[in-house]
Amino acid sequence: MHYISTRAPHTPPAERKRFCEILLEGLAPDGGLYLPETYPQVDAATLTRWRGLPYADLAFEILSLYVDDIPADDLRVLCRKTYTEAVFGTAAIVPLKKLEDGLYLEALSNGPTLAFKDMAMQLLGNLFEYELARRGEELNIFGATSGDTGSAAEHAMRGKKGVRVFMTSPDGRMSPFQQAQMFSLLDDNIYNIAITGVFDDCQDLVKAVSGDLEFKRKYKIGTVNSINWARLMAQVVYYFAGYIQATQANSERVSFTVPSGNFGNVCAGHVARMMGLPIDRLVVATNENDVLDEFFRTGVYRVRGTADTHETSSPSMDISKASNFERFVFDLLGRDGARTADLFGAQVPRQGRFDLGADPAFAQAASRYGFASGKSTHQNRLDTIRSTWQKYGVVVDTHTADGLKVAQEHRQAGVPMLVLETALPIKFAATIVEALGREPERPAQFVGIEVLPKKVRVMAPDVQAIKDLIAQACA
Repeated sequence: MHYISTRAPHTPPAERKRFCEILLEGLAPDGGLYLPETYPQVDAATLTRWRGLPYADLAFEILSLYVDDIPADDLRVLCRKTYTEAVFGTAAIVPLKKLEDGLYLEALSNGPTLAFKDMAMQLLGNLFEYELARRGEELNIFGATSGDTGSAAEHAMRGKKGVRVFMTSPDGRMSPFQQAQMFSLLDDNIYNIAITGVFDDCQDLVKAVSGDLEFKRKYKIGTVNSINWARLMAQVVYYFAGYIQATQANSERVSFTVPSGNFGNVCAGHVARMMGLPIDRLVVATNENDVLDEFFRTGVYRVRGTADTHETSSPSMDISKASNFERFVFDLLGRDGARTADLFGAQVPRQGRFDLGADPAFAQAASRYGFASGKSTHQNRLDTIRSTWQKYGVVVDTHTADGLKVAQEHRQAGVPMLVLETALPIKFAATIVEALGREPERPAQFVGIEVLPKKVRVMAPDVQAIKDLIAQACA
């Protein structure tokens, strides 16, 4: 299996890369994102065989289709080390919760930081440690988080040999619980950086540092954001796991609704669908920062500046530049790397937008690739949290509420709708109190987390200052 950049017009054989090369790299040198040359196809016989597998073994089977430069026995051990009941609280790892006939929550939030990011990040931590030991190298992870990626990455990498984590987040824009999960980690290899701006400023810093190839090579800069293919690949697994739990036969189809800001979570669903998983629709649910919903309705991708990025009660989706979206557009345009490079490397930086509304390819987003979308507001979230509690006795977090609200608008008779539960309610307690008049349940290990000592530094969105910090830490 070889990997190519979304911005490469064509990739000569000498420039194609193997999995372990891109595992530690993040962005491609041309600024594009890596994708496999082709999506491996899963036939009905294989899907039937996978139906009886534990989650860790299902992960091994799927990852084996993309990873051929790690010995199979080693990869199997890494998967079984990652996906355990001890880490995720349940043998099913991602159990389905039936709300009513045809409507399910897929629980992705049982990991160490109570968010779906743990599903990939726990594997990434083990992959990094394995590959760095094999090479005798170190890695400096530089990332950006709007809430959940940071804590998931830090909890996965803390204490790992050969790894440092430099994690930026928008100063004051995460919930107190989310901040405490990150800033209370005092490990020597963890560096928390609160940026005076919004998430997109943090993400721009990551791209700027990754784009400086000399600095990137000198300091071994890698990423755990969803621009890293390995993370997206790991997320593909839970689409297969959800489908298997919701169906009895491979002739059945299901739909997924995915709360999304950076397009990584739902992009994994796109990959699963391209592999042959019988997904009917992939419904993108946004909050007031509705860049993705606007595209799927109109064909216009229009990024917003800091001043126009809303601060909402589902803060992990307060994103106005969807980094992973480039992967889907590359596929949508028939894998035209030159055109993708023009859209994301020239038009967006210069004009802040592009318009595919009149392009025949845009109609395929829905007809060929199954995408639909919708948006949710703060009042919608409150209403959905209340109605879900009253009707089903289930408390959901604000992002999952966005998903449920939009899912109800796109349900189809005879097609089960699986809503990805992206976090547990305790992470956004203030809005739960506003909706239900009481605090959500808090797992015992998180009691008092907000008052623990914190290690964080506040910085302006200054690329050189960030580089200086990384260089000093490595001295």
